Amino acid sequence: MTALWIGIDLGTQSAKVSIVDDEGHVAASSAAPLVSRRTGDRHEQDPQDWINHAGSALAVALASLASTSVARIAGVSICATSGTITTVDAAGRPCSTGLMYDDARAGAIGAEANLSDPARWARLGYKIQPTWALPKIAWLARNGLLPKNRWVAHQADVLASAIVGTRVASDWSHSLKSGYDLLALEWPVCALSALGIDPDQLPSVVAPGTELGRSGASWADVTGLPVGIPVFAGMTDGCAAQLSAATLGLGDWHTTIGTTMVLKGVSDRIIIDDGGAVYSHRAPHDGLWFPGGASSVGAGAITAALPSINLAGASARLSGLGHRLSSIPTSYPLAGTGERFPVIRPDAHGFVTVDGIDYSLSAAATLLDPDLLLASIMLGTACVERLSLEMMARAAAVDGTLSSSGGGTYNEWWTQLRADLLGRTISIPRLSEGSIGMAVLAAWAGTAGSSLPETASRMSIVGRVVEPRSAPAALWNDRYDRFVAELGSKNWITP
Repeated sequence: MTALWIGIDLGTQSAKVSIVDDEGHVAASSAAPLVSRRTGDRHEQDPQDWINHAGSALAVALASLASTSVARIAGVSICATSGTITTVDAAGRPCSTGLMYDDARAGAIGAEANLSDPARWARLGYKIQPTWALPKIAWLARNGLLPKNRWVAHQADVLASAIVGTRVASDWSHSLKSGYDLLALEWPVCALSALGIDPDQLPSVVAPGTELGRSGASWADVTGLPVGIPVFAGMTDGCAAQLSAATLGLGDWHTTIGTTMVLKGVSDRIIIDDGGAVYSHRAPHDGLWFPGGASSVGAGAITAALPSINLAGASARLSGLGHRLSSIPTSYPLAGTGERFPVIRPDAHGFVTVDGIDYSLSAAATLLDPDLLLASIMLGTACVERLSLEMMARAAAVDGTLSSSGGGTYNEWWTQLRADLLGRTISIPRLSEGSIGMAVLAAWAGTAGSSLPETASRMSIVGRVVEPRSAPAALWNDRYDRFVAELGSKNWITP
């Protein structure tokens, strides 16, 4: 009888729970929705919902297991959105609203944060962006929302504290956007003080996989999780997807095509990008790093432009485009304003170029038939992915395994287009979710003498492999060249 491991993913739209055995088979899973409040540049959630809804999902998953299976549970780990914070009391209970990863209310402090310790940020390859957690923490302090009897907590910390019953340490992955120094493994005290932040109000930080505590009686009463289960420090959702795909060897890369596009790889050193589009997470193992970045292109643009489209069901129609492939408009499919990777353009607006004229996504929806617009968004996202990989190739090896996950992979035509345009084989795990990645991390942390790459490889089950085709290569290479030329004409990049 193998052990069972619980992974929890606190996303934007839901709390997901997966209970997975040592061979990667899912014994039980469940999810509960989360609700956001968006007003202008503000994006909030109620941190108590993180606790309640994750607890509800866990209770459902555990209730589907036999008592003998529940007894096999050996550990829990949690991932969450990067840069989401709140404040908590001495017991780790939330005291204020959750400021989400893209909440921009503290944006004006971003430039000041970059000047607070420029030498340190340059050494780390950080360019503090307006929605990072560090400006938000300064904003809380300056507005009297971080009194002496409160502490900063990241989204995953809040749930871990609820499970354990006391305030817990954070991990160095979730702490990155709060300004934690991943080389010196310390909070930048001088920078924090310059921004008006008391360093003592930030959490202690440990490596992912470190035991934070053990599940308590109150959580057992709510969910049915046995008392005394180890809770291990997790990583951010982007890193969790990488773990779930077992993309952990030097030169390996993983692209998540969800609402947005996240690209992360494996390097033997931190990657420094003067522009700030790239930043590196510290891996939990072997002194390695997870460099990469997050673009705002992705399936979110499809939802914005074509809200009623069935993404998975569109593959058959797109396969019938035939001679119309060459007429797919060039696009940079942003649903909102601003881009952060592979270029930083806070003023960027998405565009679809039709007959030499740029249109917004909404305007293009009135000019083009839905399938041609859908193909344009998919092609634009694939071009951004290729540009991102070419950018990373300047500083790191990119010739290892390329894997992919996210809702975008459910459309077979899109995935084949990406493989053809990239000229790369794409491996797609059968189940690649943040909760699976956290089950992998818990299994590694909870098994003495285990190797993280070996654990991930054992627990990650490949769903399908998409090979690039040579026939469309000339067409897609030409379209990519046109895409790069279009960005050059807009001064977004230097071709």
